[in-house]
Amino acid sequence: MDATTSGTPSLQYHNIPDQPITAIVPASVPTFQRQTRHCFGDSTPGEFPLAANPSIVLHVLTTCNLDPQDLAKLEATCSFFRQPANFAPDFELSISELAALDMCQKRAIFKPMNEVERQEMKRRCGGSWKLVLRFLLAGESCCRREKSHAIAGPGHSIAVTTSGLVYSFGSNSSGQLGHGTSEEEWRPRLIRSLQGIRIIQAAAGAGRTMLISDSGQVFSFGKDSFGETEYGVQGSKLVTTPQLVESLKNIFVVQAAIGNFFTAVLSREGRVYTFSWGNDGKLGHQTEPTDLEPHPLLGALENVPVVQIAAGYCYLLALACQPSGMSVYSVGCGLGGKLGHGSRTDEKYPRLIEQFQVLNLQPVVVAAGAWHAAVVGRDGRVCTWGWGRYGCLGHGNEECESVPKVVEALNKVKAVHVATGDYTTFVVSDDGDVYSFGCGESASLGHNTVADGQGNRHANVLSPELVTSLKQVNERVVQISLTNSIYWNAHTFALTESGKLYAFGAGDKGQLGIELVNNQSERGNPERVDIDLS
Repeated sequence: MDATTSGTPSLQYHNIPDQPITAIVPASVPTFQRQTRHCFGDSTPGEFPLAANPSIVLHVLTTCNLDPQDLAKLEATCSFFRQPANFAPDFELSISELAALDMCQKRAIFKPMNEVERQEMKRRCGGSWKLVLRFLLAGESCCRREKSHAIAGPGHSIAVTTSGLVYSFGSNSSGQLGHGTSEEEWRPRLIRSLQGIRIIQAAAGAGRTMLISDSGQVFSFGKDSFGETEYGVQGSKLVTTPQLVESLKNIFVVQAAIGNFFTAVLSREGRVYTFSWGNDGKLGHQTEPTDLEPHPLLGALENVPVVQIAAGYCYLLALACQPSGMSVYSVGCGLGGKLGHGSRTDEKYPRLIEQFQVLNLQPVVVAAGAWHAAVVGRDGRVCTWGWGRYGCLGHGNEECESVPKVVEALNKVKAVHVATGDYTTFVVSDDGDVYSFGCGESASLGHNTVADGQGNRHANVLSPELVTSLKQVNERVVQISLTNSIYWNAHTFALTESGKLYAFGAGDKGQLGIELVNNQSERGNPERVDIDLS
């Protein structure tokens, strides 16, 4: 169960009506008080077991990893779980709140926070440790933080192992591979200068790469400007090895997203900062195209914690976590209806996409393609919107949709992950199947199933089709990444739950991590990349 379950009324964690203690503990039994956590208590005959051994109850709640909604329901149905537990560090907290706090303390980005920072996060999340836990879990889930992942960038690729090692390969004209050279790499190569630094998240743009460490530091290499501007344009100098981004040293960053003309980063408190959107105030602040200073995203999200950001060609999506549930905000260029507000007008400040409330859908993952966007709901439904060229919205046509629309062809599929690129979309189901639709250029959809050559593997796909070539790997796929750039031919990665990486699509610069022969420039069928990400 989860606090964001679609269709379930949101529980008010802080104002649950009290129930008389006599409903749970017989009046003849004195209220049990305990100042420290012990494994065993001196129970007496007839004493209620929960009241006899609250420390055991707390241990069970913590070790079972109950999610926030489960803890809230315990409080709602039994007064024992919402009374002050008289335990350190806060004697006023209930056992459910203490269990949530204990589980928060296991999270990587929560551990290094001091008490002031933790209380500020609690305030931003809504005043409850259960809400903080939901915020932390949501971020880990949708961004694969702390887990292995692969990034199919424009012409180059980045792969991060579970232990935080980073491999790169492909185009390197700007030093975006981080090896100290500008030579292409056709096989995955470890970035050795990062030895001793654990990377938990990566982002790739045209000619540049950003890496996030477990201590919140940001390393960048390739073109030294934060905006992509246009293909082939270089910054004033090239950075060929990972360099710490000094302007972010006072911000604990957990995610980066690179779009054209701008870069965005997300702090562990859920604040969004942007660089270099240009001087016309498209993100609510004035910046120059070469501005390297982070600016907080102003407007509706200033006091709302964000768990995931996604960058498209000239717009940004933010998945927010509020006490009332999950929601999506958009800002930037509205061309094609990709902001999801029912119009094609630009938005200078983040604006709530209201259609998800109409659809009774709780978003849990958001993806921003170059010109279209997609969301996965808690119930497994998939919504797409924006420019529908080549069928990338999956609705059986090439029409634009200016508000999120459920992909009906996937109504029998429970989705858990979605990835978008330049007019291309991939969906991963809870059983590990993969569906794709949209532009078939560069064989990046994976539908190369006709062995006799009679089929056209470059054909566009207007409705979701099962990627049967990935069924043959006989393992669940957990992540898809594909090129999200209008200037490069697309390639695609599929990562399995055991850490195996498969690649297909364009490989003319070595971005597949597979050496092509006989003047080949692409691979139609998924092929195993010689790297273990587990």
